[in-house]
Amino acid sequence: MKQKLLTFIISLAITIQAGAQERTVENRPYTDLRSFHFGVLVGTHFQDIEFQNAGPVTYLDADGIEQQSCVTVDQDRWDTGFTVGVLGEFRLNTHFQLRIAPAMYFGTRHLSFYNMLEKDGAGNPIQQKQEMKTAYISSALDLIFAAQRFNNHRPYIMAGINPMMNLNSKNEDYIKLKKTDLYLELGLGCDFYLPYFKLRPELKFMYGITDTYDKNHIKNVKDKSTLPYTLSAKSAHSKMIALTFYFE
Repeated sequence: MKQKLLTFIISLAITIQAGAQERTVENRPYTDLRSFHFGVLVGTHFQDIEFQNAGPVTYLDADGIEQQSCVTVDQDRWDTGFTVGVLGEFRLNTHFQLRIAPAMYFGTRHLSFYNMLEKDGAGNPIQQKQEMKTAYISSALDLIFAAQRFNNHRPYIMAGINPMMNLNSKNEDYIKLKKTDLYLELGLGCDFYLPYFKLRPELKFMYGITDTYDKNHIKNVKDKSTLPYTLSAKSAHSKMIALTFYFE
């Protein structure tokens, strides 16, 4: 995945450099002078979550007997998803724009649990899996700083915040995330002015600054045998890498 992202960035830089050799006829020369405009967005994202494991814990089983457990949990890979949404952008001045981008992020996280107190025949910890479906509705608020337009491209950097609400969660899951999260965003992109519309590929990095682990989920667990897995973590922070294409 890192190699693909690096290839995208290098290709973008080469394209910009190749087109910056001489002046050409500008497509849509007045598009950036509008005070406000709309657009749509589609893209893909890679999501991960950082767990802080709880370590050894004590709990009461179905018979009220005190038990010991030590289970670790990890999302051991970056899981892909897709993004769709719309945008509205305000022109602040020549170089700055303010963008509001309501969107939906769909994906699945694959979690692995390792029970350190229970071993299989080979002496390895017993492993359990969980597929955590996610469907986030978000409304990113980003500040964009763009360079001066040259020919039919204009690179920029951006930063912002992105509150999200998770619409998909199950009480049967070992671990459950909170309904809301808040991400910080930092990224870069480039405007390409085509004859009929403006295309904007953008790569951004997103990090959740709130603890998204739902500590109250233990109250809804009916199968007490799953408590060691529910108690395996004490905090969690989400992160994403998003590649988005804006059409304006």
